[in-house]
Amino acid sequence: MLPIPFSTEEREYELLAPYASFSSRSFGRLYPEEEHPMRSSFQRDRDRIIHTTAFRRLEYKTQVFVNHAGDHYRTRLTHTIEVSQIARSIARVLRLNEELSEAIALAHDLGHPPFGHAGEAVLNSLMCNYGGFEHNLQSLRIVESIEERYPNFLGLNLTWETREGIIKYLEKYHGQMPKGLNNEISPTIEAQLVDMADEIAYNNHDLDDGLSSSLFSFEDLDDLELWREYLSITKDNFPKANERILKYETIRRIINGQVTDLVESTKNRIEFRKIENISHVRDRGHNICSFSDSMKLKNQELKDFLMEKMYRNIKIAELEGSVEKVLTNLFDFYVSKPKELPERYLKKEKIDGKFRLICDYLSGMTDRYALQKFRTLFPEESVFS
Repeated sequence: MLPIPFSTEEREYELLAPYASFSSRSFGRLYPEEEHPMRSSFQRDRDRIIHTTAFRRLEYKTQVFVNHAGDHYRTRLTHTIEVSQIARSIARVLRLNEELSEAIALAHDLGHPPFGHAGEAVLNSLMCNYGGFEHNLQSLRIVESIEERYPNFLGLNLTWETREGIIKYLEKYHGQMPKGLNNEISPTIEAQLVDMADEIAYNNHDLDDGLSSSLFSFEDLDDLELWREYLSITKDNFPKANERILKYETIRRIINGQVTDLVESTKNRIEFRKIENISHVRDRGHNICSFSDSMKLKNQELKDFLMEKMYRNIKIAELEGSVEKVLTNLFDFYVSKPKELPERYLKKEKIDGKFRLICDYLSGMTDRYALQKFRTLFPEESVFS
Protein backbone atom coordinates (compact mmCIF):
# COMPACT_ATOMS: atom_id res chain seq x y z
CA MET A 1 0.00 0.00 0.00
CA LEU A 2 1.28 3.46 -0.89
CA PRO A 3 1.94 5.79 2.07
CA ILE A 4 -0.56 8.55 2.69
CA PRO A 5 0.97 11.78 1.30
CA PHE A 6 1.59 14.86 3.38
CA SER A 7 -1.25 17.35 3.49
CA THR A 8 -0.69 20.60 1.59
CA GLU A 9 -0.09 22.45 4.86
CA GLU A 10 2.47 19.90 6.05
CA ARG A 11 4.26 20.10 2.72
CA GLU A 12 4.44 23.88 2.98
CA TYR A 13 5.95 23.75 6.48
CA GLU A 14 8.46 21.22 5.18
CA LEU A 15 9.53 23.18 2.09
CA LEU A 16 8.87 26.91 2.44
CA ALA A 17 11.05 29.61 3.98
CA PRO A 18 9.66 31.19 7.17
CA TYR A 19 9.01 34.49 5.36
CA ALA A 20 6.95 32.81 2.61
CA SER A 21 3.16 32.97 2.42
CA PHE A 22 1.61 29.88 3.98
CA SER A 23 -1.88 28.92 2.83
CA SER A 24 -2.80 27.87 6.37
CA ARG A 25 -2.09 31.46 7.53
CA SER A 26 -4.06 33.17 4.78
CA PHE A 27 -6.28 36.08 5.75
CA GLY A 28 -9.02 34.07 4.06
CA ARG A 29 -11.83 34.83 1.65
CA LEU A 30 -14.50 37.51 1.73
CA TYR A 31 -17.17 34.79 1.76
CA PRO A 32 -16.22 31.90 4.09
CA GLU A 33 -15.89 28.54 2.36
CA GLU A 34 -14.85 25.10 3.46
CA GLU A 35 -11.43 24.49 1.95
CA HIS A 36 -10.60 21.49 -0.23
CA PRO A 37 -8.97 18.46 1.46
CA MET A 38 -6.39 17.98 -1.32
CA ARG A 39 -5.73 21.51 -2.56
CA SER A 40 -4.49 24.55 -0.70
CA SER A 41 -6.46 27.77 -0.81
CA PHE A 42 -3.89 29.25 -3.22
CA GLN A 43 -4.14 26.22 -5.51
CA ARG A 44 -7.90 26.71 -5.62
CA ASP A 45 -7.39 30.37 -6.50
CA ARG A 46 -5.16 29.33 -9.40
CA ASP A 47 -7.68 26.79 -10.65
CA ARG A 48 -10.58 29.23 -10.45
CA ILE A 49 -8.62 31.82 -12.45
CA ILE A 50 -7.76 29.33 -15.21
CA HIS A 51 -11.43 28.44 -15.70
CA THR A 52 -12.63 32.04 -16.13
CA THR A 53 -13.97 33.51 -19.34
CA ALA A 54 -11.53 36.40 -18.91
CA PHE A 55 -8.54 34.02 -18.89
CA ARG A 56 -9.65 32.29 -22.10
CA ARG A 57 -10.08 35.65 -23.82
CA LEU A 58 -6.40 36.46 -23.28
CA GLU A 59 -5.64 34.27 -26.31
CA TYR A 60 -7.04 36.98 -28.59
CA LYS A 61 -5.81 40.06 -26.74
CA THR A 62 -2.47 41.43 -27.83
CA GLN A 63 0.45 43.16 -26.16
CA VAL A 64 1.75 45.75 -28.63
CA PHE A 65 0.58 44.50 -32.01
CA VAL A 66 -3.08 44.15 -32.94
CA ASN A 67 -4.34 40.60 -33.32
CA HIS A 68 -4.57 40.71 -37.12
CA ALA A 69 -0.90 41.73 -37.46
CA GLY A 70 0.30 38.11 -37.43
CA ASP A 71 0.16 34.74 -35.70
CA HIS A 72 3.67 34.78 -34.25
CA TYR A 73 3.52 37.79 -31.94
CA ARG A 74 2.81 37.47 -28.24
CA THR A 75 -0.73 37.59 -26.99
CA ARG A 76 -1.79 38.29 -23.42
CA LEU A 77 -2.16 34.55 -22.92
CA THR A 78 1.32 33.59 -24.09
CA HIS A 79 2.74 36.46 -22.06
CA THR A 80 0.82 35.28 -18.98
CA ILE A 81 2.20 31.76 -19.38
CA GLU A 82 5.74 33.15 -19.65
CA VAL A 83 5.27 35.26 -16.51
CA SER A 84 3.88 32.26 -14.63
CA GLN A 85 6.84 30.09 -15.66
CA ILE A 86 9.41 32.70 -14.58
CA ALA A 87 7.57 33.42 -11.32
CA ARG A 88 7.38 29.76 -10.34
CA SER A 89 11.07 29.26 -11.09
CA ILE A 90 12.02 32.20 -8.86
CA ALA A 91 9.62 31.12 -6.11
CA ARG A 92 11.04 27.62 -6.01
CA VAL A 93 14.64 28.79 -5.66
CA LEU A 94 13.71 31.28 -2.93
CA ARG A 95 11.48 28.70 -1.19
CA LEU A 96 8.41 30.89 -1.58
CA ASN A 97 4.87 29.73 -2.24
CA GLU A 98 4.74 28.60 -5.86
CA GLU A 99 0.96 28.20 -5.90
CA LEU A 100 0.37 31.78 -4.74
CA SER A 101 2.96 33.08 -7.21
CA GLU A 102 1.29 31.16 -10.02
CA ALA A 103 -2.21 32.34 -9.09
CA ILE A 104 -1.11 35.98 -9.08
CA ALA A 105 0.78 35.57 -12.37
CA LEU A 106 -2.15 33.93 -14.13
CA ALA A 107 -4.52 36.70 -13.00
CA HIS A 108 -2.28 39.72 -13.41
CA ASP A 109 -3.38 40.62 -16.97
CA LEU A 110 -7.04 39.59 -16.86
CA GLY A 111 -8.09 43.26 -16.88
CA HIS A 112 -6.23 44.31 -20.01
CA PRO A 113 -8.54 45.60 -22.77
CA PRO A 114 -8.28 44.77 -26.48
CA PHE A 115 -5.51 46.28 -28.61
CA GLY A 116 -2.68 46.20 -26.09
CA HIS A 117 -1.21 49.30 -24.48
CA ALA A 118 -3.04 51.58 -26.92
CA GLY A 119 -6.40 50.14 -25.90
CA GLU A 120 -5.77 50.90 -22.24
CA ALA A 121 -4.78 54.50 -23.00
CA VAL A 122 -7.95 55.06 -25.06
CA LEU A 123 -10.25 53.55 -22.43
CA ASN A 124 -8.61 55.58 -19.67
CA SER A 125 -9.19 58.74 -21.71
CA LEU A 126 -12.81 57.84 -22.42
CA MET A 127 -13.39 57.16 -18.70
CA CYS A 128 -11.51 60.23 -17.43
CA ASN A 129 -14.71 61.75 -15.96
CA TYR A 130 -16.00 58.46 -14.58
CA GLY A 131 -13.12 57.04 -12.53
CA GLY A 132 -10.63 56.26 -15.29
CA PHE A 133 -9.38 52.85 -16.35
CA GLU A 134 -6.35 50.96 -14.99
CA HIS A 135 -5.76 47.34 -15.95
CA ASN A 136 -4.59 46.10 -12.53
CA LEU A 137 -7.72 47.45 -10.87
CA GLN A 138 -9.80 45.99 -13.70
CA SER A 139 -8.18 42.59 -13.12
CA LEU A 140 -9.29 42.81 -9.50
CA ARG A 141 -12.75 43.92 -10.57
CA ILE A 142 -13.04 40.88 -12.83
CA VAL A 143 -12.25 38.38 -10.06
CA GLU A 144 -14.38 40.22 -7.49
CA SER A 145 -17.57 41.03 -9.39
CA ILE A 146 -17.58 40.59 -13.18
CA GLU A 147 -17.09 36.83 -13.40
CA GLU A 148 -20.27 34.99 -12.48
CA ARG A 149 -19.61 31.29 -11.85
CA TYR A 150 -20.81 30.49 -8.34
CA PRO A 151 -24.27 30.42 -6.74
CA ASN A 152 -23.43 32.18 -3.47
CA PHE A 153 -21.34 35.17 -4.59
CA LEU A 154 -20.21 37.26 -7.55
CA GLY A 155 -16.62 36.88 -8.70
CA LEU A 156 -14.25 34.10 -7.68
CA ASN A 157 -14.00 34.73 -3.93
CA LEU A 158 -10.20 34.53 -4.06
CA THR A 159 -8.00 34.73 -0.99
CA TRP A 160 -6.87 38.08 0.31
CA GLU A 161 -3.26 37.35 -0.69
CA THR A 162 -4.09 36.61 -4.33
CA ARG A 163 -6.31 39.71 -4.59
CA GLU A 164 -3.53 41.81 -3.07
CA GLY A 165 -1.03 40.38 -5.54
CA ILE A 166 -3.21 41.30 -8.50
CA ILE A 167 -2.95 44.95 -7.45
CA LYS A 168 0.84 44.44 -7.33
CA TYR A 169 2.67 47.14 -5.39
CA LEU A 170 0.02 48.65 -3.17
CA GLU A 171 2.24 51.60 -2.26
CA LYS A 172 2.23 52.70 -5.90
CA TYR A 173 -1.54 53.14 -5.85
CA HIS A 174 -2.69 56.27 -4.01
CA GLY A 175 -6.40 56.26 -4.82
CA GLN A 176 -9.18 54.71 -2.79
CA MET A 177 -8.36 51.07 -2.20
CA PRO A 178 -10.84 48.36 -3.12
CA LYS A 179 -12.81 47.01 -0.19
CA GLY A 180 -10.76 44.85 2.14
CA LEU A 181 -7.33 45.85 0.84
CA ASN A 182 -4.78 48.09 2.52
CA ASN A 183 -2.09 50.19 0.83
CA GLU A 184 -0.17 50.90 4.03
CA ILE A 185 1.68 47.58 4.21
CA SER A 186 4.16 45.92 1.89
CA PRO A 187 2.87 43.07 -0.26
CA THR A 188 4.08 39.49 0.03
CA ILE A 189 7.37 38.59 -1.59
CA GLU A 190 5.33 36.39 -3.94
CA ALA A 191 3.44 39.45 -5.17
CA GLN A 192 6.69 41.34 -5.62
CA LEU A 193 8.36 38.55 -7.58
CA VAL A 194 5.40 38.33 -10.00
CA ASP A 195 5.78 42.05 -10.67
CA MET A 196 9.45 41.47 -11.52
CA ALA A 197 8.71 38.33 -13.56
CA ASP A 198 6.20 40.39 -15.55
CA GLU A 199 8.87 42.98 -16.34
CA ILE A 200 11.46 40.36 -17.30
CA ALA A 201 8.97 38.62 -19.58
CA TYR A 202 7.57 41.61 -21.44
CA ASN A 203 10.90 43.39 -21.93
CA ASN A 204 12.47 40.31 -23.46
CA HIS A 205 9.55 39.15 -25.56
CA ASP A 206 9.18 42.71 -26.87
CA LEU A 207 12.82 42.44 -27.93
CA ASP A 208 11.89 39.26 -29.79
CA ASP A 209 8.72 40.68 -31.38
CA GLY A 210 10.46 43.95 -32.26
CA LEU A 211 13.23 42.12 -34.12
CA SER A 212 10.75 39.74 -35.79
CA SER A 213 8.65 42.65 -37.05
CA SER A 214 11.73 44.65 -38.19
CA LEU A 215 10.86 47.58 -35.93
CA PHE A 216 14.58 47.51 -35.12
CA SER A 217 17.63 45.46 -36.06
CA PHE A 218 20.63 43.80 -34.42
CA GLU A 219 22.64 46.91 -35.26
CA ASP A 220 20.12 49.12 -33.44
CA LEU A 221 20.72 47.07 -30.30
CA ASP A 222 24.50 47.60 -30.32
CA ASP A 223 24.28 50.44 -27.78
CA LEU A 224 22.48 48.29 -25.19
CA GLU A 225 24.91 46.90 -22.63
CA LEU A 226 22.64 43.97 -21.74
CA TRP A 227 22.29 42.93 -25.37
CA ARG A 228 25.98 43.36 -26.20
CA GLU A 229 27.05 41.33 -23.18
CA TYR A 230 24.91 38.29 -23.90
CA LEU A 231 25.18 38.46 -27.70
CA SER A 232 28.95 38.30 -27.33
CA ILE A 233 28.69 35.19 -25.15
CA THR A 234 26.28 33.61 -27.61
CA LYS A 235 28.56 34.26 -30.58
CA ASP A 236 31.55 32.83 -28.70
CA ASN A 237 29.62 29.64 -28.01
CA PHE A 238 27.90 29.37 -31.40
CA PRO A 239 30.10 31.14 -33.99
CA LYS A 240 28.25 29.59 -36.95
CA ALA A 241 24.71 30.33 -35.73
CA ASN A 242 22.46 32.35 -38.02
CA GLU A 243 20.78 35.56 -36.88
CA ARG A 244 17.52 33.81 -35.98
CA ILE A 245 19.28 31.40 -33.62
CA LEU A 246 21.44 34.21 -32.23
CA LYS A 247 18.29 36.14 -31.40
CA TYR A 248 16.61 33.30 -29.52
CA GLU A 249 19.75 32.23 -27.70
CA THR A 250 20.72 35.76 -26.69
CA ILE A 251 17.26 36.56 -25.35
CA ARG A 252 17.20 33.24 -23.48
CA ARG A 253 20.51 34.15 -21.87
CA ILE A 254 19.30 37.66 -20.96
CA ILE A 255 16.26 36.16 -19.22
CA ASN A 256 18.43 33.67 -17.37
CA GLY A 257 20.88 36.42 -16.39
CA GLN A 258 18.12 38.67 -15.08
CA VAL A 259 16.44 35.87 -13.13
CA THR A 260 19.77 34.87 -11.59
CA ASP A 261 20.52 38.47 -10.63
CA LEU A 262 17.04 38.88 -9.16
CA VAL A 263 17.35 35.76 -7.04
CA GLU A 264 20.78 36.69 -5.68
CA SER A 265 19.92 40.32 -4.95
CA THR A 266 16.66 39.28 -3.27
CA LYS A 267 18.52 36.81 -1.07
CA ASN A 268 20.92 39.59 -0.10
CA ARG A 269 18.09 41.97 0.81
CA ILE A 270 16.36 39.32 2.90
CA GLU A 271 19.58 38.79 4.84
CA PHE A 272 20.45 42.51 5.12
CA ARG A 273 16.99 43.53 6.32
CA LYS A 274 16.77 40.53 8.65
CA ILE A 275 13.53 39.29 7.13
CA GLU A 276 12.59 36.25 9.21
CA ASN A 277 8.81 35.98 8.85
CA ILE A 278 5.83 37.36 6.96
CA SER A 279 5.37 40.15 9.53
CA HIS A 280 8.85 41.42 8.70
CA VAL A 281 7.93 41.35 5.00
CA ARG A 282 4.82 43.42 5.71
CA ASP A 283 6.72 45.94 7.85
CA ARG A 284 9.97 46.36 5.93
CA GLY A 285 9.79 44.30 2.78
CA HIS A 286 8.95 46.87 0.10
CA ASN A 287 11.15 46.32 -2.99
CA ILE A 288 12.82 43.36 -1.35
CA CYS A 289 12.46 41.44 -4.60
CA SER A 290 14.44 43.55 -7.03
CA PHE A 291 17.46 43.60 -9.32
CA SER A 292 20.92 44.57 -8.20
CA ASP A 293 21.86 48.21 -8.84
CA SER A 294 23.92 47.29 -11.91
CA MET A 295 21.14 45.20 -13.43
CA LYS A 296 18.62 47.98 -12.73
CA LEU A 297 20.67 50.32 -14.90
CA LYS A 298 20.97 47.80 -17.72
CA ASN A 299 17.27 46.99 -17.53
CA GLN A 300 16.29 50.66 -17.57
CA GLU A 301 18.44 51.17 -20.66
CA LEU A 302 16.53 48.32 -22.33
CA LYS A 303 13.16 49.79 -21.31
CA ASP A 304 14.12 53.22 -22.65
CA PHE A 305 15.19 51.64 -25.94
CA LEU A 306 11.91 49.76 -26.31
CA MET A 307 9.92 52.90 -25.51
CA GLU A 308 11.65 54.85 -28.27
CA LYS A 309 12.10 52.18 -30.94
CA MET A 310 8.99 50.08 -30.41
CA TYR A 311 6.14 51.64 -28.46
CA ARG A 312 6.62 55.03 -30.16
CA ASN A 313 7.48 53.56 -33.55
CA ILE A 314 5.54 55.08 -36.43
CA LYS A 315 4.13 51.65 -37.38
CA ILE A 316 2.68 51.26 -33.90
CA ALA A 317 1.47 54.87 -33.88
CA GLU A 318 -0.45 54.21 -37.09
CA LEU A 319 -2.23 51.31 -35.40
CA GLU A 320 -3.14 53.50 -32.43
CA GLY A 321 -5.27 55.78 -34.59
CA SER A 322 -7.42 52.83 -35.60
CA VAL A 323 -7.57 51.59 -32.00
CA GLU A 324 -8.88 54.99 -30.87
CA LYS A 325 -11.46 55.04 -33.65
CA VAL A 326 -12.78 51.54 -32.85
CA LEU A 327 -13.06 51.98 -29.08
CA THR A 328 -14.34 55.55 -29.18
CA ASN A 329 -17.09 54.70 -31.66
CA LEU A 330 -18.13 51.64 -29.67
CA PHE A 331 -18.09 53.60 -26.42
CA ASP A 332 -20.24 56.40 -27.86
CA PHE A 333 -22.64 53.88 -29.37
CA TYR A 334 -23.32 52.18 -26.04
CA VAL A 335 -23.53 55.51 -24.20
CA SER A 336 -26.33 56.51 -26.57
CA LYS A 337 -27.90 53.04 -26.62
CA PRO A 338 -27.10 51.32 -23.30
CA LYS A 339 -29.96 48.84 -23.80
CA GLU A 340 -27.82 47.22 -26.50
CA LEU A 341 -25.49 45.93 -23.77
CA PRO A 342 -25.88 42.26 -22.80
CA GLU A 343 -28.49 41.66 -20.12
CA ARG A 344 -26.02 40.55 -17.46
CA TYR A 345 -24.33 43.96 -17.67
CA LEU A 346 -27.57 45.91 -17.61
CA LYS A 347 -28.74 44.31 -14.39
CA LYS A 348 -25.75 45.87 -12.57
CA GLU A 349 -26.44 49.43 -13.76
CA LYS A 350 -27.82 50.64 -10.42
CA ILE A 351 -24.71 49.40 -8.64
CA ASP A 352 -21.95 50.36 -11.05
CA GLY A 353 -23.44 53.05 -13.30
CA LYS A 354 -23.80 53.11 -17.05
CA PHE A 355 -20.28 54.27 -17.94
CA ARG A 356 -18.48 51.70 -15.80
CA LEU A 357 -20.60 48.92 -17.26
CA ILE A 358 -19.79 50.06 -20.79
CA CYS A 359 -16.11 50.13 -19.85
CA ASP A 360 -16.39 46.61 -18.39
CA TYR A 361 -17.98 45.37 -21.60
CA LEU A 362 -15.45 46.99 -23.94
CA SER A 363 -12.41 46.03 -21.85
CA GLY A 364 -13.57 42.43 -21.83
CA MET A 365 -13.63 42.23 -25.63
CA THR A 366 -10.89 40.49 -27.57
CA ASP A 367 -9.20 42.31 -30.44
CA ARG A 368 -11.10 40.36 -33.05
CA TYR A 369 -14.51 40.67 -31.33
CA ALA A 370 -14.10 44.44 -30.94
CA LEU A 371 -13.25 44.69 -34.65
CA GLN A 372 -16.18 42.46 -35.58
CA LYS A 373 -18.57 44.56 -33.48
CA PHE A 374 -17.20 47.79 -34.93
CA ARG A 375 -17.56 46.59 -38.52
CA THR A 376 -21.11 45.43 -37.85
CA LEU A 377 -22.16 48.73 -36.30
CA PHE A 378 -20.12 51.00 -38.59
CA PRO A 379 -19.83 49.20 -41.95
CA GLU A 380 -18.83 52.37 -43.80
CA GLU A 381 -15.84 53.08 -41.56
CA SER A 382 -12.36 51.81 -42.36
CA VAL A 383 -9.67 50.87 -39.82
CA PHE A 384 -6.29 49.09 -39.86
CA SER A 385 -6.00 49.63 -43.59
